[in-house]
Amino acid sequence: MFTGTTSKRGRTAGLGAIGAAVLALALAGCASGTESGADPSTTAPAESGDAVGVVGVWGDADAQNTPSLVFAEDGTVTGTDGCNRLMGSWTADGDTVEFAPLVSTRMACEGVDTWLSGGASGTWTDTSLVVLDESGTEIGTLERSE
Repeated sequence: MFTGTTSKRGRTAGLGAIGAAVLALALAGCASGTESGADPSTTAPAESGDAVGVVGVWGDADAQNTPSLVFAEDGTVTGTDGCNRLMGSWTADGDTVEFAPLVSTRMACEGVDTWLSGGASGTWTDTSLVVLDESGTEIGTLERSE
């Protein structure tokens, strides 16, 4: 039977350690390739007729400090803004793709332009994806890798 008292500092440190462990597990789930760690049952599937054209790798997924996105057939999107990991879901209508929404880690990386984390939608051709922010303003372009 526990009869002692626990200091407020001890409880706070214990909760902080638990929080850090939960965050580490969540980030580990999104750190590998095209697997976002998202539960497929909660991810909106891509519209089947339009999914084929945008599915694949946009940007150089192997380069450091370089933005890239990977669109999977199941409607998930993962990638990096060159610093932070990105993940979310997508739907397509013709040559337009909508992100719902992109979420990211929030690391500070000196000298890296993290424009891709502001992406809300895009238009694509066979060779390039023009990324737009929430207001529909072009914020950057990714070339198709695969």
